[in-house]
Amino acid sequence: MIWAVYAILSAFFASLVAIFGKIGIQGINSNLAVAVRTAVIVFFAWGIVLGEGTVRQLSSWSRHTWIFIILSALATGMSWLFYYRALQLGQASRVAPIDKLSVALTIILAFVFLGEKPGLGNILGGLLVTAGILVTIYVK
Repeated sequence: MIWAVYAILSAFFASLVAIFGKIGIQGINSNLAVAVRTAVIVFFAWGIVLGEGTVRQLSSWSRHTWIFIILSALATGMSWLFYYRALQLGQASRVAPIDKLSVALTIILAFVFLGEKPGLGNILGGLLVTAGILVTIYVK
């Protein structure tokens, strides 16, 4: 269950993204903020990879791996651009939960494209996340 610890840490740091981003984005271009954020992440991630010595693994990647990692990166970039613009225009306490609609969408897409089997927990969890998002949007 070490994956759950990593997932919780991911959620914690993702919450800081909204808070720090909202504070930092005031009065600046949101796309420029994403570009700076991305540059910091690039240096941070490459520092870890170089420190681990895993950069040599790149030569063994298949074309399939490259294509899907690049598509994932493009999706990340689009997500970040829209997220930062939403943060600039809206309240972090409303933007962040709506962004988490990705949880329900990921569950559906995992069933459709990855062949994962829907379970009661997945379905109920996705519905509850969606219900929470609807409350965030419509209840003031």
